[in-house]
Amino acid sequence: MKNNFYMPLTATPFKHNHQYKEVPPQNLELSKYIRCFWGTEKPYIRQEGDADVSLVIPDTCVDVIYFIDYTENTITGGFCGMNDVSFLSYDGRKYGHLVSVFAIRFYAWGAYVFSEDSLKGTVNKYDDVESRFCRLDRTLGRQLTEKHSLEERRGIVEDFFSRQLSQARHNEIIDGAVRQVIIQKGGVCASELAKACFVSSRQLERLFHEYIGITPKKLCNLVRYQCLWNGILRNPRLSIQDAVYQYGYTDQSHLIREFKRYHTMDIAKARRYAYQNVGNIQYVPGRS
Repeated sequence: MKNNFYMPLTATPFKHNHQYKEVPPQNLELSKYIRCFWGTEKPYIRQEGDADVSLVIPDTCVDVIYFIDYTENTITGGFCGMNDVSFLSYDGRKYGHLVSVFAIRFYAWGAYVFSEDSLKGTVNKYDDVESRFCRLDRTLGRQLTEKHSLEERRGIVEDFFSRQLSQARHNEIIDGAVRQVIIQKGGVCASELAKACFVSSRQLERLFHEYIGITPKKLCNLVRYQCLWNGILRNPRLSIQDAVYQYGYTDQSHLIREFKRYHTMDIAKARRYAYQNVGNIQYVPGRS
């Protein structure tokens, strides 16, 4: 379930270069489940200057990622589960090789719709794609070396998922709970969420583990953090006190502590880090 006013962001949401570009789904139905497609616009020869270390923050999304090395004629795919901690991602691809990347970024509550297995135990984990998206892997793997552009690959995946929609899995309790979390910007406790969904807290937690991989409380905290991060980037003049009230934190110290816990740095440093490579702005939060 997706609401138009909820748009999770990475630590560098303005990043756009030959190594990284985001494109949104063109199919409106799929946009309920997929945040974006990302990767290289086309294959490129990796140079030493392309070495990249990126901060990955909890963005309430999960990713299917493929790395293609044309020089070695290899394709490696992985499923990155939902993260509730930040970490540094290192680009370890070899210099002088012709390479490309293609990835699908699902909302954490959208991946189960197309997954062939439970998402339980996937938090902060990186597994093989076929462990949960075997049909996708069989369909896409054969074409990744034939279709080189990000747009072509997006089209293949959208066609595949569009055909899957009629038989996709859905859970009304999960969809309803996530809708409440997003509407309230994470400012709802797990017991209230269970009551609104007419299930016990234990049953709701079991369903969250099965279909999303985390507890309702954790999802609420991460959605609130992402809403705060959006607010910080949309409004440079946002005061801490206003943010405390707007996003339902107990006080200023609670907000500051929670933000640094998920982002590994304070708000001022996080904003500066976000504007790296700002000369190639791809997307500005809050603007259409």
